Amino acid sequence: MRKRELAIDRHRIKTQLAPAAIGPYSQGVQVGNTLYCSGQIPIDPKTGHMVTDSIEAETERVLENLEGVLTAAGMTLEHVVACRVYMTDINDYAQINEVYGRFFGANAPAREAVQVCAIPRGARVEISCVAVK
Repeated sequence: MRKRELAIDRHRIKTQLAPAAIGPYSQGVQVGNTLYCSGQIPIDPKTGHMVTDSIEAETERVLENLEGVLTAAGMTLEHVVACRVYMTDINDYAQINEVYGRFFGANAPAREAVQVCAIPRGARVEISCVAVK
């Protein structure tokens, strides 16, 4: 397969502040002032182990992983304009929402939150985001 020439300035984000990609994707891709962060699951980047203590602990780890990708791109949660939240049990919504609210505060981004049948590695929550600087 021939590599395509891209007419856009595209920068791949790779950091040890978030788990390494577990497939053929980037942790984040920055195009101009916009950063597209791949979905994060609750893998501790220091140990490589899943956080499974509680849905709250999983959600905290996921958001900390997103913060790591944002930091590597010179951004913070304040730059996030949209998130996608995937959960395997809609009954966890209130707990996920409580943790999410602590991280984003009053200036929360636009968001979708949906139940899915499965998330890689048996995670119960995955969150992706788009940030603009």
